[in-house]
Amino acid sequence: MAPTMGARGGDRGDSELGVETEWTAVLIVKGLSVRYGRSVRALEDVDVELPDDAVLAVLGGNGAGKSTLLRAISGTLKLHRGAVTAGEITFEGERIDRLDPALVVRRGVVAVPEGRQVFARMTVEENLRAGGLGARDARARTAARERVRELFPVLAERASQRAGLLSGGEQQMLAIGRALMSDPRYLLLDEPSLGLAPKVVDQIRDIIVEINSQGTGILLVEQNATMALSIAHHGYVLENGRVVMDRSAEQLREDADVREFYLGLGAEGEAARSFRKVKHYRRRKRWAS
Repeated sequence: MAPTMGARGGDRGDSELGVETEWTAVLIVKGLSVRYGRSVRALEDVDVELPDDAVLAVLGGNGAGKSTLLRAISGTLKLHRGAVTAGEITFEGERIDRLDPALVVRRGVVAVPEGRQVFARMTVEENLRAGGLGARDARARTAARERVRELFPVLAERASQRAGLLSGGEQQMLAIGRALMSDPRYLLLDEPSLGLAPKVVDQIRDIIVEINSQGTGILLVEQNATMALSIAHHGYVLENGRVVMDRSAEQLREDADVREFYLGLGAEGEAARSFRKVKHYRRRKRWAS
């Protein structure tokens, strides 16, 4: 039985400003520390609690530890020569941080890695079939296939086309569709808007909302904070491998630091410096407290 979290207020955040809410955490990261090799510390004592049926955003610049967090949850750290050195990850009350990636998928947690990584020489249909290998049974696989067809009609039109010939947006849809073929309870998305045109980013955003409305929890890792916070219920900000903010999406959108460093807005809402320049500014001392 997953623990029920108490009322969340103050810096911990609420779904609406000034309103205390409760949620049930199904995916819990507790005291997680990760290293690459002997000396590269990627995450340090990270706590993240993900509720059922919600969109959680994780924001941060390059090297903040966002992708490492997803790799730790999905069990793919070893593929990148990383290792969990402390802490644990549980899903629905059971530890998953010691499981092989295939078993994590079987438990219902599926990741879509950064850069899409579709099987370029295989057809769209073959990619989807590969994703369906992680489904619990034939019935779940059939239901997942129908869901993908409804969400991504363009994939049905391109079924016999090689995945490598799809546009960037279509490849991202295929990557998400392939992950959905295993009928996940929780979907981990790593930079789904990366390299896409604004119009396509809007399409991906709407698809994420629809997937979540159908009952799939979403952990959304994004540098596009504007897109992420427009659809998230709650958010975390990572800096140098540590969680420095844990608040509702609304509170993060209104926070002066987030507006400057991640949304590119000043206190009056005017356009600010680019993130490339802003990220080198010294964070206010309270971020590191």
